[in-house]
Amino acid sequence: VSATATTRVLEWSADAAEGGPLRAVVLVPKNPDPAGHPVLFALHGRGEALKGPALGAWGWPRDYALTRALDRVASPPLTARDLEGLASPAYLEAKNRRLAARPYGGMVVVCPYVPDLDLRGDGEARAYGAQLLATLLPWVRASTPARSEPWATGIDGVSLGGFAALTIGLAYPTEFGAVSGLQPALQSEPVSPWVEKALAARARNPRLALRLLTSDGDYFRGVVGRVSQALRDAGVEHVHEVVRGPHDYVWNRGPGAYELLLWNDEALRG
Repeated sequence: VSATATTRVLEWSADAAEGGPLRAVVLVPKNPDPAGHPVLFALHGRGEALKGPALGAWGWPRDYALTRALDRVASPPLTARDLEGLASPAYLEAKNRRLAARPYGGMVVVCPYVPDLDLRGDGEARAYGAQLLATLLPWVRASTPARSEPWATGIDGVSLGGFAALTIGLAYPTEFGAVSGLQPALQSEPVSPWVEKALAARARNPRLALRLLTSDGDYFRGVVGRVSQALRDAGVEHVHEVVRGPHDYVWNRGPGAYELLLWNDEALRG
């Protein structure tokens, strides 16, 4: 993947002595806002985790066609082809209406390699998140037109990356303004730990935006719905949406990429 009409592509790495090994691909707006841009961590799925750092870090930019999506949200209207044929006319109309009313403002999208984390607990994901915050985020803020405020920093991801994003965001809520999971790989039982994490995170950061997004063909849809219901029962305000499509690469390149960009761009701009 090379630079596009709207986006510069940077690569970053850290060796073991610097808290690594870590690799990341960073997507930077070509025409930066003088006021700076929000920062979004975009975490890939398990397929890319198994490819290793050198290839896995390209999950969102290349395998999920995020650079194409960045060009398209900057030049609406979106088409059914952009959404890989997975958008109903009503869904497409709503996205284009949103872009007409509030054009995409641009973010620095940080795509780090995500290792094959243990989904049965949060220890590995929390440690990985601490690495990102200690090593990669300071570099992004120093080397790109990134805003430095935590409220302008978000984390999102798909499947394994969705689990990681939710775990990291809720573990370090004062570091983020928005936390989201796309088709997150949540385990079925129990759901109560997610409620406890969300309540604790909101106590530390009452303004933290939270989203759970799944799809009608997502095999994690049921557990995501149960977590959402438990959050509602506990009074934790959040967004829960179900869109069209399977748990597969075609969804990542279609609705997944556009949901990643549009919701976070709005959430991180207040």
